[in-house]
Amino acid sequence: MAHTADETSPVWELGAPHVAPYVESFSLLGADLRTEICVVGAGMAGLSVAYHLARAGRQVVVVEAGPGPGVGETNRSTAHVVSAVDDRFTELSRLFGADGARLVAESHAAAVNSIERIIADEAIECDFRRLDGWLFNPPSGSTMDLEAECRAATRAGLDASMQPRAPLAGFHTGPAIRFAHQARMNPRAYAAGLAQAASRHGARLFGNAPVTSVEGGHPARVSTAQGWHVLADAVVVATNVPINDLVAIHGKLAPMRTYVVALDVTGEADVDADALYWDTLDPYHYARFGVVEGARVLIVGGEDHRVGHPAHGTERWTRLEEWARARFAGLGAVRARWSGQIMEPADLVAFIGRNPMDENNVFVAAGDSGNGITHGAIAGLLISDLVLGRSNPWAKLYDPSRVTLKAAQSYADTNLHVAEHYAEWLTGGDVEDVGQIPPDSGAVVREGLTKVAVYRDLAGVVHKRSAVCSHLKCIVAWNDAERTWDCACHGSRFDHFGRVLNGPAGAPLPAVED
Repeated sequence: MAHTADETSPVWELGAPHVAPYVESFSLLGADLRTEICVVGAGMAGLSVAYHLARAGRQVVVVEAGPGPGVGETNRSTAHVVSAVDDRFTELSRLFGADGARLVAESHAAAVNSIERIIADEAIECDFRRLDGWLFNPPSGSTMDLEAECRAATRAGLDASMQPRAPLAGFHTGPAIRFAHQARMNPRAYAAGLAQAASRHGARLFGNAPVTSVEGGHPARVSTAQGWHVLADAVVVATNVPINDLVAIHGKLAPMRTYVVALDVTGEADVDADALYWDTLDPYHYARFGVVEGARVLIVGGEDHRVGHPAHGTERWTRLEEWARARFAGLGAVRARWSGQIMEPADLVAFIGRNPMDENNVFVAAGDSGNGITHGAIAGLLISDLVLGRSNPWAKLYDPSRVTLKAAQSYADTNLHVAEHYAEWLTGGDVEDVGQIPPDSGAVVREGLTKVAVYRDLAGVVHKRSAVCSHLKCIVAWNDAERTWDCACHGSRFDHFGRVLNGPAGAPLPAVED
């Protein structure tokens, strides 16, 4: 997860399906430690790395800002556990060639297999199931595009085939690609089981220990907000987006918000429809069945937008619900709704390996690109190999230092977007007066030469913080869906009182004087 303060956004209040049954607290860090490997972050990537290294007999310490495993973005994942990645194989083939696309497919398939094997070895109960995935067009989509994607996926090594339609009895999708051997699971349950397994193999896991700095060297040094330090031969920063540097990777990532609703499934639903589903709309939609509190639900996501842009969360959740009801029979009430953060690499492939412009014993995992579960599992396999000095065929593909020339325009667009947001220093506020802000809402207000992030709580009390992001000084924006302050430049997020929720920011929004 992002290595930050406690999460206070609406996912907890709206009952996201992965939360309640799996709350587990780690130990508290109460002294300085010396270890072989220190892993920062206990989400999917961090726990996967810790598990593989502990199982290899290495001394591992995990430090996590939250109270337990998987409470950040891992918990918000819809957990499509797939080798049929979101970023199409036609585009991956263009960017990386046939061999690169094959390595993408191979690594994600190995990740799914690894998850399945760990579940069996460690007896983890997490609703894991192998099933098909289906990609289909909107009514106006081109069958030729689907056929090209099917050919590209097949060349990359996937079991993909064109079919007349996806198995939705009440909705005719038209031609669709069937991807065999995909999977789903409950991500929070898996994270809890993986943490327990890593602990059994000797890893030590500490919670409520936000990290304030990471210094490479021999030994490397990880410092926490409580003043304790972990010295290690190697450090792995697995915090969704790196918190240990300013620009090495952040300029290659576009932070996105994605939205999710979970709807009850009634007895009228088509029992043969249990699969993963994706369409090719922009923004696209994705859906799967799952179980929440013993009840079957359909989990539907999509309606993505760039972080820091107007959320209009209620409208996005409503569009997801409408999309689902038009395609799936037997849907009942909305049980939960939430949103999550996706870090989209400019060239569509995650950054997993040694941290650029750093000591050679500092490693990072970032850029989930909408497939955080399998990218996290890949990080466990790849980074453990790098730390142990073993060769890995995927190392070059995922190298965080790589430059993909065919993605040059995407790199440029990402950084132009950042530059445009610095112009917000010169604009007016969202409202002219604090009195215009309704209860339990926020707005940016101009006060003289600076901008102030103003939150009015339910009692009407006004809380002010600087609107200047503590990472690289962009102006934050109010997110009405999550009641947070979000930075469009590099994806940092703060709760309504200015406390850090997501990096790369490592400090809260600065205080302001009235």
